[in-house]
Amino acid sequence: MDQFLQTVWLIPCYSFLGAILTIPWSPGIIRRSGPRPAGYINLLMTLCSFIHSLIALQATWNRPTERIVLHWLQVANLDLSLPLEISSLTVGIIALVTGLNLLTQIYAVGYMEMDWGWARFYGLLALFEGGMSALALCDSLFFSYIILEILTLGTYLLVGLWFSQPLVVTGARDAFLTKRVADLLLLMGVLALYPLAGTWNFAELATWAQTAHLDPQIATLLGLVLLAGPMGKCAQFPLHLWLDEAMEGPVPSTILRNSVVVATGAWLLVKLEPVLSLSPLVLEIAILVGAVTAVGASLIAIAQIDVKRTLSYTVSAYMGLVFIAVGTHHAEAGLLLVLSHAIAISLLVMSIGGIIWNSITQDITQLGGLWSRRPISGLALIVGTLGLIAFPPFGSFWALLKLADGLWSTQPWLVGVLVVVNALTAFSLTRVFGLIFAGKSNPMAERSPEVHWPMIVPMMLLLGFTLHLPLVLQNFGLLPDWASLNKDMSLLLIWSTIFGISLSGIIYIGNALAKPVKLPWQPLQDLFAYDFYTAKIYRFSIILGVASLSKITAWFDKYIVDGAVNLVGFATIFSGQALKYNASGQTQYYVTTILLGVVIFLGLLATSLL
Repeated sequence: MDQFLQTVWLIPCYSFLGAILTIPWSPGIIRRSGPRPAGYINLLMTLCSFIHSLIALQATWNRPTERIVLHWLQVANLDLSLPLEISSLTVGIIALVTGLNLLTQIYAVGYMEMDWGWARFYGLLALFEGGMSALALCDSLFFSYIILEILTLGTYLLVGLWFSQPLVVTGARDAFLTKRVADLLLLMGVLALYPLAGTWNFAELATWAQTAHLDPQIATLLGLVLLAGPMGKCAQFPLHLWLDEAMEGPVPSTILRNSVVVATGAWLLVKLEPVLSLSPLVLEIAILVGAVTAVGASLIAIAQIDVKRTLSYTVSAYMGLVFIAVGTHHAEAGLLLVLSHAIAISLLVMSIGGIIWNSITQDITQLGGLWSRRPISGLALIVGTLGLIAFPPFGSFWALLKLADGLWSTQPWLVGVLVVVNALTAFSLTRVFGLIFAGKSNPMAERSPEVHWPMIVPMMLLLGFTLHLPLVLQNFGLLPDWASLNKDMSLLLIWSTIFGISLSGIIYIGNALAKPVKLPWQPLQDLFAYDFYTAKIYRFSIILGVASLSKITAWFDKYIVDGAVNLVGFATIFSGQALKYNASGQTQYYVTTILLGVVIFLGLLATSLL
């Protein structure tokens, strides 16, 4: 079995092989068969990855962590070897990624049935799967950064899949540029860390951080630039708008992006926790960023009419809770929350994607009354909602309870943040259910039958796994004993869930209030609906500043730099034109020139003597 564990590093290779085999169909070299074989090849490769990861998970469970080092380049004091960490945690992450991608690809067979971008789409999904699997195994900050850069490029290409649409191109560009800001800061931290620690290996960095004595200012600056990377990947304020822009991509890609792609930042944050802990200020900033994003994104979600925007802000809110968990040294609770969130949000996106697919609208105010025609999608939305909020015995209840229990004795105000976010999320998702499935049918929902089997099958499989997730966690020993359960904290979370669902149900499922429902004060409604005017703040601050600086730089370059060069050129041309009249070959012109030069020289000499 130990020999088998040495082959775990091959799991990402299946995905990369699938992406390479997709190339002949992507530019249309193979035309007669159509693009579908590219999708089936990647489905087969993902199935191999999933089976391999499940076997490896059984082999690694309750076994010590093993490390493999793949040597690449060693020059002087620079060692660019690739260390791999093989443990039940890393292999479990790979099983989650490959399993969700397998369901996503099956779902995409139905969702993109008539689309000719199959080859590019499935190739990019394979790139995402291989990159995230490699990131889970990689134990090096340097190579993790390279993998994250590849995933950023994949995000740009996948969001811009339908590049003939202007909004898609704009969304892909904005998402890419926003993430580039965080990536650039992270690169600064990666390069600055090596001279201080002498290594990029996460395990060695954790050991170094235990005894490191850095200047507080250096530790703070280093921690802030390292923190910027996970902030961008997890769509945290103020780098959160890229996830909303990324909604322009196909819904199947949203399944992976909202579940596990954003979680790559959370994984990097967990791995960097020992280094970030060198500065208490950095941890406080991480907590503050997480709390602001969690509460702010939850408030924004309840005012959105685009159902994909509602889910994207919910994702940012839960990643903010992960920031709180890591900032307060509760990484285990954070990872458990990432697991439960990934499964529940994937189910929610599948349910919503089926409605968008044959209703041709994402505006939830134009839907309604779909429960009688879409019971399977409605049931998936209910189970996904219960799996995401603190509703026992579903997965997120245990994750939130574990985090709240750990925070109560140290920072009880953060428990209030958890309770508020949980109540707002319950309110928001119940609102989505009420506007889509309850009430009377609107014209856009009159003809909206249930989706076909390629989309139903993965949805039902994921629904079943969401229901059985507590049993899975119990079998792996990840749930607390009933004797040690914090009953008061459990009741507090449950009551917040009941409050959010009940209040939203009265407003959006009942007929007491006319739809659409708005807040009594319109400026507050607009504040939530327009994302706290973040886009406008960007436009009148950063974008305006960069544009003004660019104009000033362009003027200086045109009139000062180019002007000086042009002046030299014009002076050379003028002097040459003037001199050609003195080069006629006649002796009197040369004598005149020499005499004129002697007179000028004597004049200057006399002036200096006087």
